[in-house]
Amino acid sequence: MDMSMWLALVSIAIGTYLLRLVPYLWMKRRLAKRQTEDGVGSMPTWLTILGPTMIAAMFGTSLVPTQPDTVSWLATGIGILVTFGVWTRTRSMGLPILFGVVAFGVVTLAF
Repeated sequence: MDMSMWLALVSIAIGTYLLRLVPYLWMKRRLAKRQTEDGVGSMPTWLTILGPTMIAAMFGTSLVPTQPDTVSWLATGIGILVTFGVWTRTRSMGLPILFGVVAFGVVTLAF
């Protein structure tokens, strides 16, 4: 990979990390300040749904293949089914993604 690709990957990684870290630090400081003022601090609703909302947005955009051909759509469909199947059995986040990506890659390479 050339340097521009690495720069893009690093900036995406840093941006993703900051999108999660900044609201957490802000809320942590805000709750600590409320507790010292003898107030009861609680997490606002918008902050609790921010993570799942961002994941749903990324999920929606990742369902559309970059190459709109039959093999890509088939690989995407099988990847989704495998991901859902593994998730229903394990209820974890890591294994379903791993198996879904592997299934997508196997279908793409096989055809």
